[in-house]
Amino acid sequence: MDISPTPPTGSSRTALACAILVSIFIALSLWDRAFDDPFITYRYARNLAQGAGFVYNPGERVLSTSTPLFTLLLATVFPLWQDLPHLANLIGAFSLGIGGFFLWRLGNSWEMNLESWVLLLLYPTFPLITGTLGSETPLYLALCLGAFASYARENQLLAATLSALAVLTRPDGALIPIILSFYYVLKKHRLPSRKAIAIFGCLTLPWFVFAWIYFGHPLPATLFAKHHQGALPVSQHFLPGLATIASWYAKNLYFQLEIALSIIGLAFVIWRKRQWAPLLAWVTVYSLAYQTLGVSRYFWYYAPLIPVFIILVTLGLAFLAHIKDSPVLSVKLPALKNFSRWGPIAISVLLIGSQAQALRLARDQNSLILPFYRSIGEWLNAHTPPDARVGMLEVGIIGYYAQRPVIDFAGLIQPDVAAQMNPSTTYQDAALWAVHQYQPEYVVLHANAFPDLEKGYIAQNCLLVKIFPGQPYGYSTDMHIYDCQGHPTTKPSSGF
Repeated sequence: MDISPTPPTGSSRTALACAILVSIFIALSLWDRAFDDPFITYRYARNLAQGAGFVYNPGERVLSTSTPLFTLLLATVFPLWQDLPHLANLIGAFSLGIGGFFLWRLGNSWEMNLESWVLLLLYPTFPLITGTLGSETPLYLALCLGAFASYARENQLLAATLSALAVLTRPDGALIPIILSFYYVLKKHRLPSRKAIAIFGCLTLPWFVFAWIYFGHPLPATLFAKHHQGALPVSQHFLPGLATIASWYAKNLYFQLEIALSIIGLAFVIWRKRQWAPLLAWVTVYSLAYQTLGVSRYFWYYAPLIPVFIILVTLGLAFLAHIKDSPVLSVKLPALKNFSRWGPIAISVLLIGSQAQALRLARDQNSLILPFYRSIGEWLNAHTPPDARVGMLEVGIIGYYAQRPVIDFAGLIQPDVAAQMNPSTTYQDAALWAVHQYQPEYVVLHANAFPDLEKGYIAQNCLLVKIFPGQPYGYSTDMHIYDCQGHPTTKPSSGF
């Protein structure tokens, strides 16, 4: 089988153009979208591009990003465009559009004509998906969906290539080749082609060899850290967290309607649309794996469930449209026949419009965390020695702009800090251990967040030198910077 994609038809060119327009809409709507964790990857990318190595703290070979491919992509473009947060948002926006295009191709391959356009528009505009903008998640999902779309068109080599890139984007991408290979063997009664296996190995093996030599192991330290975070009493594991995440959206009527349609769609898969089973198997195994790992709940962990959820919603619409083809119902319930003709179209327009509106509202409610944390990081960059170690809980945005060695109270950068977390401890206990173990020259804390640390170690060894008020950014607490060098001379100040 040829690795080249199927030549574009008129419909596929139209679908691709539509996907690009959706991407532009998302990019313009959420240009300043930001959350903390992706900035860890941005710092890796910048350090790599500037010659400091594949590291967060120069000289410390710890793999604290879970996305080597996204890191390499950002590092490659960095010399041309150094604004990594906006570059990542742009890549994410177009990845969402391309993911929608791959869903369109899947639907088109499996006899969903009008419904394929609903897939293209509903997936990239779903609020949880757009909320991951700036991270590797949109790119990861585009690669996963591209692998499934290539599998549906029996293009083994392209499916193997995209599966390998998905693995390099996130380790849990390993589920994609496993699921696709299983269903291929089940259907064809033979193994995938040697060329496909060779392509997958040639793309993935170099990274794992490098990671083993450079870091000592190929798995990211964040997996270890978030497993330990999951053991804390304040944490919530994957499946209970799914109920929490769903409750956030259940307040919206359109989401309630999507839930109802997804239940109908699931029944339709079991009844007649079993070709979609590999994607259902993917999210099922994915969910069970994350629950078994016991990691703490983070909203972006649920993003891989969204494309399959949207597929089920669309299949629910397809089932409603299918009612008109039933001779029994057409005779006994003519009104239902009319509904099945126009109802799914009206519902599709309603859902697409509701999600587009939610996207516009998100544009007006962009998080203020970026300017707040950025100002703290830039102050540290301007007022502390280049080699000063800074202890903090959230190391993404502040760490990226501070450009100082960081001691991470959550254990993402120093795995031995994460090892202090267990069912009988808190983040404060980990922070207390970290400041005694590493004795950072500066500490950044939310006011009154860690009272034992503030009243003990901080009161005895540090001086408050800067207060950043949270009120201008909608935060109920201020951020404090402490000088812990032993002989601080700067008096505390407030403001910017």
